[in-house]
Parts: sequence; structure tokens; C-alpha cells
Amino acid sequence: MSVAFTKEDGNWGDPSRRFVLPPRDAPEYDAEAAAALLDAARTGDTGSAEMATGYYWGEPALKPHVQRLLEQARREGDDRLEQLAERFLR
Repeated sequence: MSVAFTKEDGNWGDPSRRFVLPPRDAPEYDAEAAAALLDAARTGDTGSAEMATGYYWGEPALKPHVQRLLEQARREGDDRLEQLAERFLR
């Protein structure tokens, strides 16, 4: 994992950080999990999103959702989200 996605203190995830996610069996769960991982990566806290979603950074099952988020980021000019989505898809 890139240093860009980890906190400096070496802790993995913040168990107190909360993510609003649908039930795990909901059809939209994977799309929301992908968004949560990218959002957490903005602050260098992917560990919290990984704990909350049950998915790790780069999870193949989430790639179609991240691809859609990448396209959205490009349309909206969100350079940071575009960068994070591209890294996820590598």
C-alpha cells in the first residue's frame, strides 16, 4: 500500500470513524463501499473504510464501481478523486 494512503503514526484504521453504509446484502452495498474507500483515502485513512466495509484497497469486485466514480470525477473536475480512483484500479 502506498504511503499516501496511510497515517503517519502507523495505526491501521480508526474504529471510532463511522461510515453510513446500506445493509451488506443490499444491491447498492458495493457501490457505497467503493465510495467509502475512496473518501477515506482522501484523508489517508483507508484502514477505517476497510474495517467498515470488509473490503481491502484494490478489491476486484469493486472495480466497476470505482470506474464509474473515476468517470464522474473526470466530468466534475475532481482531480483528487480521479487520482485516487486511478490508483485503486491499478
